[in-house]
Amino acid sequence: MQDQGRSTRKRTGGRLKNVRKRRKDELGRLPTETQVGEPRFRTVDVRGNGTKTRALATNVASVNEGGETITADIEDVVENDANPNYVRRNIITKGAIIETSEGEARVTSRPGQTGQVNAVLVE
Repeated sequence: MQDQGRSTRKRTGGRLKNVRKRRKDELGRLPTETQVGEPRFRTVDVRGNGTKTRALATNVASVNEGGETITADIEDVVENDANPNYVRRNIITKGAIIETSEGEARVTSRPGQTGQVNAVLVE
């Protein structure tokens, strides 16, 4: 989410002067919107000395089933509480219900932040 900065007006309606310009660390980025498809990734620099791997598209998920983890193929997005339109566009976010080769699973990771899809089977 992009930072809109502080208000340009006082409580009384008068104008506020800029104390300084924008800073690089105040910069926001657009959401990644990871799709189902051939795996594509992008590495972005973050504040400090770190990096994030964003999954632009992926078709595999690590599904946890009763203590063991299985690598499953993602077939479809069934439900997404973040946005109903994401289901039609096959966009995966945290909390989305996906159809995998092992059955329906709920996404527990943030693919746009970590670059991988971790999920738990839904009974």
